[in-house]
Amino acid sequence: MMRSFAPPGAPALLTILPLISVGFSGACFGFFFAWQSSTLRGLDMIDPATAIEAMQAMNASVRNPLFGTFYFGTPLVLALSTVVMAVLRARVAAVVLGLALVLHMVGVFGVTATINVPLNQDLAAVDAQAPEAATIWQAYSTRWQSANLIRMIAAGVSLMLVAATLTPTARNRRRS
Repeated sequence: MMRSFAPPGAPALLTILPLISVGFSGACFGFFFAWQSSTLRGLDMIDPATAIEAMQAMNASVRNPLFGTFYFGTPLVLALSTVVMAVLRARVAAVVLGLALVLHMVGVFGVTATINVPLNQDLAAVDAQAPEAATIWQAYSTRWQSANLIRMIAAGVSLMLVAATLTPTARNRRRS
């Protein structure tokens, strides 16, 4: 039988909340991991004009309901899980989930809003056929990948924190 961080006697619906939290957090981590481990590396291996055009297309295509559900839904699910665990007095789980939420907000949302989105907006205005395309792509790719590494690490640690709340120790420990 599957275990949950919901304390014994909690409503059955709450046993699903940890799985939803892990699923949403895992989707975000997987998204950033894929970009870090292959997508930009592959684009760096092709003609810069083609890389710019491909990245412009990918940046436009990522604004879709499926991505939005998981990207914007993750902090909502983490916040809901944190509040529910606090109300149920599963304080260890609530604290760990709260840490995961803060890390996600700073390391994923914050970095995306302050670094990746502005870089993407600048790249959207670039003419891929411009003579300086190679220089533009190199500068963009280097900064974008550095910022994405931060997002990937933050999402990964957040996922590990959420997963840790599935353990019986986090589930059953309460502090008064």
